[in-house]
Amino acid sequence: MSGALDMNSLVEKVRNAGVVGAGGAGFPSYVKIEAQADVLIANGAECEPLLFKDQTIIQRFSAELLQGMALLMELTGASRGVIAIKEMHQDSISHIEPLLPANIEIKAMPNVYPAGDEYELVYEVTGNRIPAGGLPKDVGVLVQNVETLVNIARAEQGTPVTRTMITVHGEVEHPYTALLPIGMRFADAISLAGAITCDDPVVIDGGAMMGQVVEDLDASISAVSSGLLVLPRESNLVKRRTQTEKEYRRIGKSGCDQCTLCTEMCPRYLLGYPVQPHLVMRSLLTTGEVSETLSVHAQACCECNVCTLWACPEQLNPRDICASTKRDLKANDLWLTPEQLQGQTREVHSMREYRGVPSSRLVRKLGLAKYDNRTAYWKEVDTTPSRVVIALHQRMGQPPEPVVKTGDTVVEGAVIAKPPGEGMGVPVHASISGKVTLTNGFIEINAGN
Repeated sequence: MSGALDMNSLVEKVRNAGVVGAGGAGFPSYVKIEAQADVLIANGAECEPLLFKDQTIIQRFSAELLQGMALLMELTGASRGVIAIKEMHQDSISHIEPLLPANIEIKAMPNVYPAGDEYELVYEVTGNRIPAGGLPKDVGVLVQNVETLVNIARAEQGTPVTRTMITVHGEVEHPYTALLPIGMRFADAISLAGAITCDDPVVIDGGAMMGQVVEDLDASISAVSSGLLVLPRESNLVKRRTQTEKEYRRIGKSGCDQCTLCTEMCPRYLLGYPVQPHLVMRSLLTTGEVSETLSVHAQACCECNVCTLWACPEQLNPRDICASTKRDLKANDLWLTPEQLQGQTREVHSMREYRGVPSSRLVRKLGLAKYDNRTAYWKEVDTTPSRVVIALHQRMGQPPEPVVKTGDTVVEGAVIAKPPGEGMGVPVHASISGKVTLTNGFIEINAGN
């Protein structure tokens, strides 16, 4: 069997295993890895405060990480492999550096947020910028989260994705990081960290900067969950992250004094991309819902939240205003083409290297310093939850359709849903063994039945 045929087989194995990007929106990995590349970047920068899942992967699953990189470098033709790790994570660097082959190196990223953004990574590693509205492959680069690379190595061996690496932190007795079954309830995952140490808790699913606030502890871990941050509902961070659109538009309209700090600190603006949050804020003053002349400055926003949670001295919400403006741009057929965006791109800002958001100061700014002295150490979870509820539409692409029915018994790893037809998508696998119950958009598996 030829090497090319083996590699074609790898793409199919990655699809069949249900591998999606573990560091973002859940884009199907089999599509992403079919591109040719000169450089493969393993993203272990881990920007979000209090999360340790990428460092756990690097330190405890090194062999599979490097195997996943080797597979993709052969598949894409990349001659250079780079593992991006923040300088502050010297334990990860010192652990994996002696294990590296000659064609893989470490890139020590600055201790700033958002160093793990693809656009930041590609520029720091290669000196080239991804075209506005484009992808890393446009400049010969493939970026994969370190957990995704481990899942690709496992897929090559026929092992499907049934678990995801999660950090549980915040108002809990014993923060930890572990591989947990997809579909496990938040409440069950949090109980493994001991008691909740605050009244009226809520959970940020993901990170403090870009995760989603969830009030229902019966919600379930998805394939792209990376952290469960338990915080009091009354904390300033939660209050700011849960503003309604009516509130943040009304307050922004009356409170923005056009100081431009949101723009001057925006990571994408500093890289030269055509995003200017202060002009999007100014568009709130126009009479129509969408300003054709001003709100187009929102399209290149990556929603990293630096403008809202770091830069704005008035505690306004440019990030959510940019996000809702992007929605309105699409709805009103004002969305610019990548070529139009690229035409507005400027040179990298001369002050960029001095305006990174220091990771340690960001933790204090967010009100998370009280938790920062507790490391979420690796926890080997041997127990299986009695029940999981797996969302069907937790990944990008076509929503998969169940291939099981209520009353069926499945074993862990079995395919329980597949995307229809030949469109983009990946199957979903049972994360525990048990009896199936179908509900609208979910597949529940009960181990005790």
